[in-house]
Amino acid sequence: MSVQTNESVDQQTGGKVALITGGSRGLGRSSALHLAAAGVDVILTYRATKDEADAVVAEIVKLGRSAVALQLDTGEVGSFDAFAEQVGGVLRDWGRSTFDYLHNNAGNSVAASFAETTEKDFDALVDVHFKGVFFLTQKLLPLLADGGAIVNVSSGLARFTTPGAAAYAAMKGAIEVLTRYQAKELGVRGIRVNTIAPGATATDFGGGLMRDNDQVRGYLATQVALGRVGEPDDIGAAVAALFSDDNRWLNAQRVEVSGGQSI
Repeated sequence: MSVQTNESVDQQTGGKVALITGGSRGLGRSSALHLAAAGVDVILTYRATKDEADAVVAEIVKLGRSAVALQLDTGEVGSFDAFAEQVGGVLRDWGRSTFDYLHNNAGNSVAASFAETTEKDFDALVDVHFKGVFFLTQKLLPLLADGGAIVNVSSGLARFTTPGAAAYAAMKGAIEVLTRYQAKELGVRGIRVNTIAPGATATDFGGGLMRDNDQVRGYLATQVALGRVGEPDDIGAAVAALFSDDNRWLNAQRVEVSGGQSI
């Protein structure tokens, strides 16, 4: 566990706290920084990139908030009990018993056609993108504050189709259905649940193709009404906005953040 705490923030136990899975890089990192800039303390998880997670924690502290990085493989459901105990310990250290925002962001990718997708590939996607989200959220419910919010991550690929993404997109379709059920069942606690669906975004996800390949970026830019691929800050800002009390009446929605891709 990597911890850095802003001592002045420690006294402000009434502030908001967000838990972001996969917060060490890419879209998760951007979401963490945007939330911190909005005055939210952050618990973020990383699977293997501890150095990157430590760097994000340090950036959050520079913004005047408290942050902790915890190791978690969201595809390992058997680890969720111990993880929830860790989260509870962090909250107690911060004078809290609950956190306010859950961002199920962690992900992995498999690029294969429908005909070539193996059962192993399929299971790897299910474990992280659907089963992990389902059961981690379930496990954390006792720690999620009434009146809080959840933002799950889908993809533009659940609306438009690109060869080689059948299994991945199917998982995201499942997340969109799950989001509506969560919103319905958790509404009694005042918890709202929405899905954010990024379009083509320049990160290292999937080997960094959309970030590093100029030909791919150029082609995708022609498919977007605003004429470019997205950047992590485009998505992070939208995530922070979804959590904001300004959007307190937004619930059970799929919000695509794609610049108008494939419309």
